[in-house]
Amino acid sequence: MTALPVAGATVGVIGAGRVGSVLAASLRRAGHEIVAAAGESDASRGRIADLLPGVPVEKPTAVARAADILLLTVPDDMLGNVVLSLADAGALHEGQYVVHTSGRHGLAVLAPARAVGAHTIALHPAMTFTGTAVDLDRLHPADGPGCVFGLTAETADRAFAESLVADLGGTPMWVPEEMRTLYHAGLAHGSNHLVTLVTEAMEILSAAGATDPAGTLRPLLTAALDNALTQGDAALTGPIVRGDAGTVQAHLDDIAANAPQTVGSYVALARATLQRAVTDGRLTALRAGKIAGLLDAAEQRAQRRTAAARTFVPRSDRH
Repeated sequence: MTALPVAGATVGVIGAGRVGSVLAASLRRAGHEIVAAAGESDASRGRIADLLPGVPVEKPTAVARAADILLLTVPDDMLGNVVLSLADAGALHEGQYVVHTSGRHGLAVLAPARAVGAHTIALHPAMTFTGTAVDLDRLHPADGPGCVFGLTAETADRAFAESLVADLGGTPMWVPEEMRTLYHAGLAHGSNHLVTLVTEAMEILSAAGATDPAGTLRPLLTAALDNALTQGDAALTGPIVRGDAGTVQAHLDDIAANAPQTVGSYVALARATLQRAVTDGRLTALRAGKIAGLLDAAEQRAQRRTAAARTFVPRSDRH
């Protein structure tokens, strides 16, 4: 297989969602010609019009045939079928670069492309996308390093993959094939679950009467995130680390009464925090045991409430 130079290589994108449209726009900004894009939904076509004006909207097979670099930015569960369908249709060709942006998948899912002589690369941006022009500057901010891209490629394709990331304004991070899912789990746990945590914290504050829960949390969360990223467990503060069992009990009581939907995550994260505080020696086993008992009791009460709600029969339905 002959490798293409990155500079001047034409690009096609299949799946013009939030990620695909932005990456294609970033490559266009770097000098690549975006020859075609495929997007079925109104939202995808809108993003093509906004971020890739003038780029023709084509069927996936037409996009694949026209591109030197084919970006597959479709959902994880669709990726295997898309690659196989394109290969079976004869739309992929020798020497082409077929690049997917899934965090979970590595090169194995691109085997049908490899079989026809294409180069294959897994290139996952470790960033949350809005699907707007805002993301272009987030990929490569002027005041700091660019977005990290989790890369997996054959040895012969590594230089090309790194050049592609450079065109995107990013920073490469090599991920072994067998570690792709674990890599993606770390990102999902840190970002997706953070959104759930912050949303629940805002719900608790709203129940307490806060008129601007986001504004209340922003300085605290910004400092906590910065400290955690630089100090790890040493950044932990609060009643768990201090062993303040009375405060933990008060939290559990008031949350159960006013924001019961958040009890489960509070208990789960309190347990994880408790274990870390014990492991690094900041909390004695005796104090930890007392707090653990409070968490167990709160979880049991929550389970009983859930069971009771499921078995409750409205009066109008009773016979």
